[in-house]
Parts: sequence; C-alpha cells; structure tokens
Amino acid sequence: VQLQASGGGLVQAGGSLRLSCAASGGTFSRYVMGWFRQAPGKEREFVAAINRSGGRTVYADSVKGRFTISRQNAKNTVYLQMGSLKPEDTAVYYCAAVFGVVVPTTGEEYQYWGQGTQVTVSS
Repeated sequence: VQLQASGGGLVQAGGSLRLSCAASGGTFSRYVMGWFRQAPGKEREFVAAINRSGGRTVYADSVKGRFTISRQNAKNTVYLQMGSLKPEDTAVYYCAAVFGVVVPTTGEEYQYWGQGTQVTVSS
C-alpha cells in the first residue's frame, strides 16, 4: 500500500486545515488508518485513528474536540480536519495504515506510512 499525504501548510493560531491521505495499491477498506505527527526534537506521537468502516474513531487527548478523522472508502482517502490550531500542533503529519480490525494507537503497529506533510501554526 502506498500512501500520499497532502494539505499541510502555514496557518495562524485558531485557524483550520484539512489533511488528506490518498492510498493506492491495496483494498483500502480493509485497512485501519491513522495519523501521527512529529515535531522537531520530539518523538513521533499518535494523533487519531479510524476503523475500516469509519464507525469508530480514536483521538489523542491533545487533539480531542479540535480534530476529526474521517474516511471515504470509495475514494481511497482518509482525512484529518484540524481546527482551533495551536502553535504546539506544528509538526510533520504522517498517515499510516495497518491491515486488520484492531485500531492501534502506537506507530509500531502500523505497516505502511506516507511521506508526511508539514503543518506550521504561527502565534
């Protein structure tokens, strides 16, 4: 499975961005999808994940209520709608995929990774 993330950019604090991750090379609906991020000098951290049907989502406490993960299986795409952005949300955001039904929140459990898209939130 190949993953291509897009949609990053520079935004002011309080603003919004929508990230997209397009998948190819596999049956998208069979994969659990996740978003992670890594800020400079910090370890990669879990942001959000969604099950195969889109009926179950999981969020990191730091983004709960501000970010929404969703997917369109017909378009082989997962999204991350980010709102009320803060400077501490600045990071490279990565999408990831894992085959199966479990919805992991640790990066080690994901099999495939996209190349990342930079999100910068100015204060």
